[in-house]
Amino acid sequence: MSDGPPETDPGAGPRPAPDAVRVARFLDRTTAEGPGERSAIWVQGCTIRCAGCFNPHLFGTRGGTLIDPADLVARVTEAGTSGVTLLGGEPFEQPAGLAAVAAGIQAAGLTVMTFTGYEHAVLRTRASDGDRAVAALLDHTDLLVAGPFRQDLVDRERPWLGSTNQEFLHLTDRLRNVSGPDRLEVTVTASGDVSVNGWADTDALDALLAGLPTRRGR
Repeated sequence: MSDGPPETDPGAGPRPAPDAVRVARFLDRTTAEGPGERSAIWVQGCTIRCAGCFNPHLFGTRGGTLIDPADLVARVTEAGTSGVTLLGGEPFEQPAGLAAVAAGIQAAGLTVMTFTGYEHAVLRTRASDGDRAVAALLDHTDLLVAGPFRQDLVDRERPWLGSTNQEFLHLTDRLRNVSGPDRLEVTVTASGDVSVNGWADTDALDALLAGLPTRRGR
C-alpha cells in the first residue's frame, strides 16, 4: 500500500518537486512511534542496512511514492496529533525534503522526532562540512534517536529504541521530559491485510503474526 498521489511519469505532466520525499508509508495516528499520539512517516531507502533491521523491505530506493514536503506537512497538521516521527529507511538520506517537512511541522507548533542509523557525531561532521540539508534536518528535530541497530545489544528497557548503543539526543527542550512504554500496534484492514508498527523482538513478532500476511513499520 502507498499513500499520497501517484508518482508522475518523468516524460509527461508535472514533475515531482526536487525535494520530494520518497515515502514508503504514512500513518496518520500512532502511539507506538514516540511520546503521545503522533503521525509517522517511513521513508524508502537506507544504505546502512543494519543486520536484523525491523524494516529490511525499506533498504532499496525503488518503491514508495514521491510526495511534496508541503503535502506531508498538511497531512500531519490535519491529523491533529502532537507532531511527527520520521523513520524508515533512513531519514538522513533524504535530508532536504525531510528538513522542509520538519520545519513546517515545527512552524505549526508541533514536535519532530527523528530516527537515524547514523551516529550523531557523523551527522554533526557532515553538517559542519557544509551539508546544509543535514544541518537543517538536525536544526528542526526536537528529539533524535541516533545509532545503528545492533541485534547483539537488544534494548529491553528504554522505549522506542532497538539496541542499547542507540542514543536519545534532545536537540531542543520540547520533548525533554517525556517518556512512554514500548508498544506494538497491529492493524487489520477490511480486506484482511495486517500492518505492524512499533517494536518487538523477532521471536515475539513471529509468534504473534504466524500465518498472517504483514507489512512491518519500525
